Amino acid sequence: MKKLTIVGAGGYGKVVADIAIKNGYEYITFVDDNPLIKDCYGFPVVGTLKDLKNNDTDIVVAIGNATFREKIMKSVTKDRLVSLAHPNSVIAEDVTIGPGTIIMAGAVINPGVKIGCGCIVNTSSSIDHDCLIEDFVHVAVGAHIAGTCFIGKKTWIGAGAILSNNTSIISDVTIGAGTVVIKDIKEPGIYVGVPAERIEKEDCANMKNSDINKKSERELNI
Repeated sequence: MKKLTIVGAGGYGKVVADIAIKNGYEYITFVDDNPLIKDCYGFPVVGTLKDLKNNDTDIVVAIGNATFREKIMKSVTKDRLVSLAHPNSVIAEDVTIGPGTIIMAGAVINPGVKIGCGCIVNTSSSIDHDCLIEDFVHVAVGAHIAGTCFIGKKTWIGAGAILSNNTSIISDVTIGAGTVVIKDIKEPGIYVGVPAERIEKEDCANMKNSDINKKSERELNI
């Protein structure tokens, strides 16, 4: 029997559970440090993070925050971490995918792509040929990365963002929803707009709170 423990009993965890079912897992449980959560997507929450050491299941971490995801993944042995791909994703034969990475429905990953550990390639996103995606990157819903791009560790590519071909992004960058990146990003930070421009966190707060631009944090994806 294929057994899986999912870390994180939230919305992301529900999606991962559905993918796990489609990958043949028959026994699925969750762990979560919130004692008020008793089940997720019809599966029981059986303990907290410290209880991961008490079972022999495969493990996948369904937490959106890259820093937390990295910390949890490093606390368990690599041989227990699994990657999962939705059967309705399209993945070229030579693509390499690190442990703990999740590929969601409708995602397209073309030849020559290398994806690191603990990444999220979200619903209906795409990564074109010969891209290198480092560990703990999140390619959000509907984002598109053109060919021969480099994405540094723990970078977040927001929903609907577009990266032009041959562009490179340093680690620890947040690309806002709908942003278009047409040149290399060499400094960590938050980037929004068409074309992408770096903004300060204070400017980001003003954008969220202004009467002119009433985009919520969720809409901005930053």
